[in-house]
Amino acid sequence: MQLSSIIKLMRPHQYIKNLFVFLPLFFALKITDTSLLFNAVIAFIAFSLTASAIYTLNDYHDIEEDRQHPKKKDRPLASGAINKSQAISIMSVLFVAGFTLMAILSLKAAAILLAYVIMNIAYSFYLKHVAILDVVIIAIGFVLRLFIGSAVTDIPLSMWIVVMTFLLALFMALAKRRDDVLIYLDTGKKMRKVIDGYNLQFLDTAMAIMASVVIVSYTIYTTSPEVVARVHSEYLYLTSLFVILGIMRYLQVAFVLKDSGSPTKIVLKDRFMQLTLIGWVLSFAWILY
Repeated sequence: MQLSSIIKLMRPHQYIKNLFVFLPLFFALKITDTSLLFNAVIAFIAFSLTASAIYTLNDYHDIEEDRQHPKKKDRPLASGAINKSQAISIMSVLFVAGFTLMAILSLKAAAILLAYVIMNIAYSFYLKHVAILDVVIIAIGFVLRLFIGSAVTDIPLSMWIVVMTFLLALFMALAKRRDDVLIYLDTGKKMRKVIDGYNLQFLDTAMAIMASVVIVSYTIYTTSPEVVARVHSEYLYLTSLFVILGIMRYLQVAFVLKDSGSPTKIVLKDRFMQLTLIGWVLSFAWILY
């Protein structure tokens, strides 16, 4: 068992999702508070370790399905680079380390993390096979990241950030299912049993609806009197440009390029998406700070 295989099993590239832990700090204009930022960093690390334990559990449970998948067949468990007993040991160490670290930081955050773990265990063994509910569970996972960030910094969450995070995550989860449907149509192989509950027409329509709702929600958020008064600026709505560009690019990747199977890899590899995200962060930060 090589270290490279263990790291691959942990899926560190997925940790970009856990940056949602920092959003409460960012939107509350407290990202420069070093003590709160330290708490958020520790929570990020703890959540990432625990998430890696969940990824290992998923790979353990989906070995046979992954071996049939054109991209997932090279994962450590599916390829045989790591055996099942080794995977169980790695998963246990990751979970204990992540949960213990979070509990030391905040018992409330640890309780939320435990809820995340229980939800994902249920997802791995059953809920992932229930159409619509499977993508909703994925979206809820992103919202729980927000609540953990809130718990470790004592920053209350705005309803806007919760709603927009859920809708955006749901949009990306639907795009991921669309990729699974395309693989089925191209190869005749069902990567997931839940594919029976989806088709391209449904997923295209659902994605279009979610994309529209995300853009409208964000625009309402940036122009709401409450937010304008809190940030002392009437120009926050200008950042909507980058949200629209990001959503349109994601739709292009899904519908034109047909490569929406991994949201994290899109963010890490797509230059257009990277520039859009950087533009949003910089413009938002400039207006807020």
